[in-house]
Amino acid sequence: MTASEDNMPVEIERKFLVDRLPDLAGLEAADVSQGYLTGAEDSVEIRLRKKIKASGTSLFMTLKSDGELARREIEVAISEEQFGSFWPATSGCRVEKTRYVGELEDGLRYELDIFHGALKGLLLVEVEFASRQAAKAFVAPDWFGKDVTGNKGYKNKALAVKGFPSG
Repeated sequence: MTASEDNMPVEIERKFLVDRLPDLAGLEAADVSQGYLTGAEDSVEIRLRKKIKASGTSLFMTLKSDGELARREIEVAISEEQFGSFWPATSGCRVEKTRYVGELEDGLRYELDIFHGALKGLLLVEVEFASRQAAKAFVAPDWFGKDVTGNKGYKNKALAVKGFPSG
C-alpha cells in the first residue's frame, strides 16, 4: 500500500485467473466473508469483511475508489457489534472464499482466493506492488492464468452482485 498526493492509501495490484493451484501446504489460510453496502454501478465500494484465521477473527470496513491497477483504499477495524449492525444490509451482495497468502520467488506476496457458494470453481490470485512501474513490469509465474486486472467483472464487488463474469 502506498500513499497518494492527498495521503490517502493507494492499493496497486494486478489480478489473475489461476491455471493450476500451487502447493498450498504451509501457507497461511483464512476463511473470508465479504459483503458490500454499495451497488454494482457505484463508483466507490464500501465493504465489510470477516476474516477467520487460526490466530483469531478480524473484522473490517473498507472504502475503495473505482479504478483498475491503482485504487484508493481506507480500511478500519470494527467491532463485532458494528459488523453485526451492517452485515444484514449486505444480503444478496456477498462472497465467501478461502484466502491463501504466499510468497513468489521474487519475494512478492500473493493472495490466492478459492471461492465458495455460487462462485465455486473460481480461482483468483492478486499481487500488490509498491509502484505502477513495478506492477507493469511484473512477469507472472506459470501457474497464473489470464490477467483480469482491467476486467471489472472480476472485482469482488461485481462478483458479489452479478456472479460469474461473462468474459
